[in-house]
Parts: sequence; C-alpha cells; structure tokens
Amino acid sequence: MSSSSSTPQVKKRILSGVKPTGKAHIGNYLGAMKNHVSMQEDCENFIFIADLHSLTTVKNKKELQELVIGIALDYLALGLDPNKAVFFRQSDVPEHAELTWVLNCITPMSMLELAHAYKDAVAKGQKEINAGLFTYPVLMAVDILIYKPDLVPVGKDQKQHVEIARDLAGKFNWIYGDVFKLPKPYIEDEVAVVIGTDGQKMSKSYGNVIEIFAPEKELKKQVMGIVTDSTPVEAPKDPAKDTVFKLYSYFAGADEKKSLTDKYETGGYGYGDAKKLLLEKLLDHFRPFREEREKLIQDLGRVKDILIKGAEKARETASKTKAEVWDVTGLSI
Repeated sequence: MSSSSSTPQVKKRILSGVKPTGKAHIGNYLGAMKNHVSMQEDCENFIFIADLHSLTTVKNKKELQELVIGIALDYLALGLDPNKAVFFRQSDVPEHAELTWVLNCITPMSMLELAHAYKDAVAKGQKEINAGLFTYPVLMAVDILIYKPDLVPVGKDQKQHVEIARDLAGKFNWIYGDVFKLPKPYIEDEVAVVIGTDGQKMSKSYGNVIEIFAPEKELKKQVMGIVTDSTPVEAPKDPAKDTVFKLYSYFAGADEKKSLTDKYETGGYGYGDAKKLLLEKLLDHFRPFREEREKLIQDLGRVKDILIKGAEKARETASKTKAEVWDVTGLSI
C-alpha cells in the first residue's frame, strides 16, 4: 500500500517600497500600487514607506509626517490588507540604516556615480548634492536585500535599483560567503511607463500628474489639462497617438475601448469629450477607494497602529539578516 503527499507550495516573497514625496497618482497606481495589492493574495508581500529616502528632499517635519500618513491611507484604501502583507515604515526598522553602513564599505564610488538620480542632479547643474542623494542606492539595496525577496516590482526606469542590489549582494557574498539572495525585477511591460498630462512620463517632479485621491474639482482640472494635438473636432483622430485614449484604456473594458476607437476614427468627436469620458471613468473606478480613504482618515490611530505592528513583523526578518551579516563580517563576537 502506498501513499502520496504533496509538498505545500512556498509563496514567492515580494518586496517594494514607496517614497513619500507627494500625493499618489495614476502612474503610481498602475505601475506599482495596484500590483502590490493584487500580489498579496498569492505572495508573501513586504511593502514599506521609504521615509528615510525622502529626507534627501523633504526638510520639513510636518510635511514629512503628512506625506507618510497620506501614503499609508492610500494603500489601505486601495485594499492592502495588513493581515496579508507586511506593511511598515522604513525608519521603524533600524536594521535598514545599520546594514547600509556595511554595504557602503564594499560599494565602489564609480557605481554610485552612474546612478540615475545622481547623474540627473549633475546634468541639471544642481548646486548642492547631498551625500544622501549620492549614496541612496546603497540604502535602497539594503531595503531589498535585508528581506531576501524573490521579486521586486518596479517600473522600467527603476530597474537599475534592483541591478545595483544584485551587484552588491554578489560582491558581499563573494567576500564573506552566501548571505543575500539575488532578487529579480518584476516589470509589467504594459504599464512600464505611464504618460502624464504633458506627454512625458507621469511624475511629480514634472508636475504632470493625475492624482487618484484629488478632490473632484482638482481631478477635473488635471484631466481637462491633458495636452492634445490640434486636430479639429470633425476630423478623424489616431487613438494610438493620444494621451487621453491611452489613459482611458488602462481602466476601460474591451467594448469601451472599441467604442472610443470608433469615435476617434470616424471623426466628429472632440478631445474635450474624450477627457470628460476619462474623468467619468476615473471617478467610477476610484469611488469605492475614495470612500474608504475618508473612513480611514477618521481613525488615524488605527492607521498608525497598523504601521507599528507591520514594523514588528518586518524586524523579525530584518534582525535575522542583520545577525547573519554581523556574524560573517566579524561584527559579532
């Protein structure tokens, strides 16, 4: 008589952080937040608010605190479940900062000089580039490596961060022995780059965003401000070249996209009408999330408690990795 048993499938571990430097917009939602929420069902999810990173640019105490709470509200309203995901604030886990020094000591200056943010600051002639901006890729590498994730969801322009983390993990393992797992970037091609209202990549720094939780009046202003070409209302239009259509397609079903395509190609349908359609679609899509966020605002104590408990869970993993690093480097005796 024989018996068979199945080995339980081990969930992949996902790690992602969000820098609290502004209000969440459609680019954040499509490129990261939506995935973070959906992945909690089938993966072991670690999601953190990267407040230490924000210190490179945010210099006001009240502003930083409001940004952190704002991001926490956004994620919880969108459906991130603290019972399914480890959701925490980076600065509540001191092991991040402690391990950053260790990795700093094996990081070549030349690697940091090639990092996108530093190169951009130099190219723009930024007068004062602080050491935090220069070395932030090391902290970001620690953010990733300390939890030994399998996958790191990122936008196409963020892939370099995972590559640097992999390089530093490989170098550390070569010097001291295998401690860190080499994670892989997870990029959804369809939303790798979300176009903003001016036709460039949607980014807070470009001022071209559509905020997902903006008051309705402000949301309407942002949508109606989308730049379009000068094709007359009566003329046919190419949906493939239009920002309004592209944004609408992220939220519309197949039949809805076909209907709008037909209107564009037939002519007699203006961009203003398309913008109103997009606004209506965005309001419908985010309405339940906006309502949930309003409820959460009334109970900020609960929101803060979720972050504290999330940090306690995160430290269970982070402290184990720190102990391994301390052991192999000789920092523990």
